[in-house]
Amino acid sequence: QVQLVESGGGLVQPGGSLRLSCAASQSIFRRYGMGWYRQAPGKEREWVASFAVGGASNYADSVTGRFAMSRESENTMSLQMNNLKPEDTAVYYCNVGPSTGSYRKYWGQGTQVTVSS
Repeated sequence: QVQLVESGGGLVQPGGSLRLSCAASQSIFRRYGMGWYRQAPGKEREWVASFAVGGASNYADSVTGRFAMSRESENTMSLQMNNLKPEDTAVYYCNVGPSTGSYRKYWGQGTQVTVSS
């Protein structure tokens, strides 16, 4: 069983920045693609960004130009979030492992990001 732990969330003002991290219990990031999702209360989980094994990345239109994800090591990845907006408020999850269709197999517990003045 692969365990993922997100960290780095918090309360920031609009226009501020946060850097999220996802740490895996195993050296899994060399084997599988990675992704970030977010979920606001009462809403479905939303795809934010993904990073393929080969290194190519893709971003949702809502975060393009503001967010950037990277592979820090074989068991750590990050999501740099700049120019945060109130609509970015959500719980952010990392998602890693073999594909199950819409998502990948392993999820972290999530970290809360709140953007408010």
